[in-house]
Amino acid sequence: MKWLYIAQIILSGLLVGSILLQSRGAGLGEVFGGGGTVFRTKRGAEKVLFIATTVIAVLFAGSAFASLFLA
Repeated sequence: MKWLYIAQIILSGLLVGSILLQSRGAGLGEVFGGGGTVFRTKRGAEKVLFIATTVIAVLFAGSAFASLFLA
């Protein structure tokens, strides 16, 4: 049971880090009226980071439910 709490702490740190590493897409140009809305796809490292964030979020949710049912 103790390992589950440690895993949750590690996963939460990884999740926060991966979310903070993702680019927001809204720069200062939009603040001052610049339209700049262009559809683009995720490529390379951005796509890997997006998929990793999704996987980490699912693992964190699964560990949270597991700790709920094991408690």
